[in-house]
Parts: sequence; structure tokens; C-alpha cells
Amino acid sequence: MGTVASIAMGASDNLIERAADVVIKEKGQLILVPRETPFSALHLENLLKLANLGVTIMPASPGFYHQPRSIEDLVDFMVARILDHLDVEQALVPRWGYGSPET
Repeated sequence: MGTVASIAMGASDNLIERAADVVIKEKGQLILVPRETPFSALHLENLLKLANLGVTIMPASPGFYHQPRSIEDLVDFMVARILDHLDVEQALVPRWGYGSPET
């Protein structure tokens, strides 16, 4: 969440923070996948500030409705959701609303 705070405040002390700063400045598509849990009020304030700037916040919280059988299935779920938001074709998990998961 330190990186999220730095991005939210416009601090660019390293390459990740600077890249995020430029994407926001240029109105590009930025997706943040925080893995912290639980979120504190300060974390939520920083995430809200970024969401209000157009950043997509996708916590690393995989769904279980597709009945995962392994950790890899959970990782694939998150990767698929991120790729879907980037409009990148993927065959890991059916796109939400576009098919049923394989059993």
C-alpha cells in the first residue's frame, strides 16, 4: 500500500511510481491489483482518490463461483479478469457473461 500511497500523492520515487504517474497524466488505462488485506481507512482513501482519477482498482480477490480446484485456478481467474479489462484475448476463464466455466 506504500506504492498506492505514493501514486495517489504523485510521488515518483521509482520506475513503477513514475510509470503510473505518466499513465494517469496521459489518461491511459491503469489497473492496480492491491494484495493487502484488510484495508485501513487510509488505504481506502488512497484507493478512492485513484479511482476518482480513472484508475481501475482490482483487489487480488479471486472468485470461487467457477469452482477452482487449485491455486493455479485462482491465479488464472485474476489474470483473466485483468486481461479482460485490458481487452486482451485470453482462454484462461470465460469472460464474465460470455460463457459458462468448464467443469
